Amino acid sequence: MSTQPLRAYGLVLAGAACLSFSAIVVKIAGVDAATTAFLRCAIAVVVLLPMAWAEVRREGRLAARGWWFAAAAGAALGVDYILWTESIFRVGAGIATVLINVQVLVLPLLALIVEREPIGRRFLWALPAMLIGIGLVGGLAAGAAGGRSGSAPAGSNAYVFGVVAGVVAGVCYGIYLYLSRRAGKLQPRLTVTQLCVATAAASASSALLSPLGSGLHLGRLTWQQWALMVVLAVVGQVISWLLIHRGSAGLLPRQTAALLLVQPVIALVLAAAILAERPAVSQWLGVALVLAAVAVANRVVSLGRRA
Repeated sequence: MSTQPLRAYGLVLAGAACLSFSAIVVKIAGVDAATTAFLRCAIAVVVLLPMAWAEVRREGRLAARGWWFAAAAGAALGVDYILWTESIFRVGAGIATVLINVQVLVLPLLALIVEREPIGRRFLWALPAMLIGIGLVGGLAAGAAGGRSGSAPAGSNAYVFGVVAGVVAGVCYGIYLYLSRRAGKLQPRLTVTQLCVATAAASASSALLSPLGSGLHLGRLTWQQWALMVVLAVVGQVISWLLIHRGSAGLLPRQTAALLLVQPVIALVLAAAILAERPAVSQWLGVALVLAAVAVANRVVSLGRRA
């Protein structure tokens, strides 16, 4: 294997690790969902702006279509961050990160609807397992109440809401990835600029949606929480996505999808080690089903015949 693919693998894996770590930071910070979503993006924009300016001077301006794709992607990302943060608080950092991987199955659906790209049989085979796995993760099986992950008891209405929030966040995440990919195809040399535009749009959408919840509470944060928000923005938004975008450019989409499967695995391990989250056995089974379904749908594992 040449050095170039190895470097691309390393970049994507490093980005996935940063995303996994961000779920732990969210839980430790304990800042409400809307404020967390807004700050992680607003602070990241401050970091990205000078980088984007330098890129524009070097490569030229972002085209109008690129602006629209990136802005629409960012609007979806803002919704994703609010719902994912809510899911983390209710079901735990590890399980919330598993649920958001529904995004890998959302992408083929968007490609089918928008670009008429056919869905393979692998996707159809994987979908029932994904739905069953999500149900198990949500504590619907008897005995799941013995797990300890989020603030809400497994199987309770609050916990189920957290599962639904995580799944919807995954759908919004899939929309973000799809639109970002469309923008990247237009001008692949303006990755930082596209990320900056998307992040700014995510900051705006999370701020606009905040009144639907408890609003933004910037004045209530302690200096420790501000510090954690800066870490979240730099590691979980700027570094992670720059690594993933640049690494995935040198890989096939299915290779990137396979590498990103390490994200929920790392998150579960970190959540158990740092946050003492203890999902029930049936929930671990649900996690395994979700990951297996994603792997099958993206040709990470073989089913013994071509789909």
